[in-house]
Amino acid sequence: MDSSQTIKPSRISPLNQRRWKSFKSNRRGYYSLWIFSFLFFSTLLAEFIANDKPLLVYYQGEIYTPVFHTYPETAFGGEFELEMDYRQDYARELIEPHGWMLWPPIHYSYDTINYARIAPAPPTLENLMGTDDQGRDVLARVIYGFRISVLFGLILTLFSSLIGVAMGALQGFYGGRIDLIGQRFIEVWSGMPSLYLLIILSSFVEPGFWWLLGIMLLFSWMALVDVVRAEFLRGRNLEYVRAARALGMTDGRLMFRHILPNAMIATVTFMPFILTGAITTLTSLDFLGFGLPAGSPSLGELIAQGKNNLQAPWLGITAFMVMSVMLTLLVFIGEATRDALDPRKYVTGQ
Repeated sequence: MDSSQTIKPSRISPLNQRRWKSFKSNRRGYYSLWIFSFLFFSTLLAEFIANDKPLLVYYQGEIYTPVFHTYPETAFGGEFELEMDYRQDYARELIEPHGWMLWPPIHYSYDTINYARIAPAPPTLENLMGTDDQGRDVLARVIYGFRISVLFGLILTLFSSLIGVAMGALQGFYGGRIDLIGQRFIEVWSGMPSLYLLIILSSFVEPGFWWLLGIMLLFSWMALVDVVRAEFLRGRNLEYVRAARALGMTDGRLMFRHILPNAMIATVTFMPFILTGAITTLTSLDFLGFGLPAGSPSLGELIAQGKNNLQAPWLGITAFMVMSVMLTLLVFIGEATRDALDPRKYVTGQ
């Protein structure tokens, strides 16, 4: 080997390399991760996929971006200061003689109503998944609803994990009275009927994304406390932890540098299942009418429409397929993550 060449050490530890290799060996979970990532990141660009406004408008030598800015009719030679409705023939008559419009693949947003068809309308080339009972494009609402559901679940999972890990770490590391008080509080708090509280509070406060997130966060953080607490109860008695304590290391450094990495393995294993539960809870609340505000793109509302409009089977079939695919992918990812992080696989050599 040429002496001028230098060997760059790998930034990934051998243990994590084995874990990633184990995850990839689970083909079902590995491909599910790629499919779910593609669907999620595609829906993040929902405004560029399904919108009732063109992406770009070229008019008399100037470029306009209706997706980001609101333009009145007078900007394109109209008579009124009202916002331009680009889907109308009147807009095309004004713009196309002097330029062009670049449209997204779907010419409907989640709240755009197709007045030309009687709602609910079956699937056609114009509305690939049909329209709901208010004349809105189902495919557009599915795209936006998928994004809201996953973002809601991810944010709730993140904050729930932070609170749950912190509470479990404090109880497991210090034990004694702190652990006793924490466990009694969790026993009482977990017995609270969270669904009923949401229904009761919705009669006083108008439900919203962040309002629902805050209420559900009050109860969802308990899922990881027992797992993290058990890891800290075991880890605080290990020899290297006792040696570090004898050398004068602070409690915070012991918790977050030496014990927490071991507890995070169990935490990461549970995260996909917590995400699945968060999405299912939001969908259930929307189905019951206590979730997101009326008119919001919601998979739960689509399920409710399928139940209320049995003469329009495409609504129920679409809602069932979307929820089934989403939850199935997340469960497969969770199973692959659990197997990859299972320490017994490296002990037994499986």
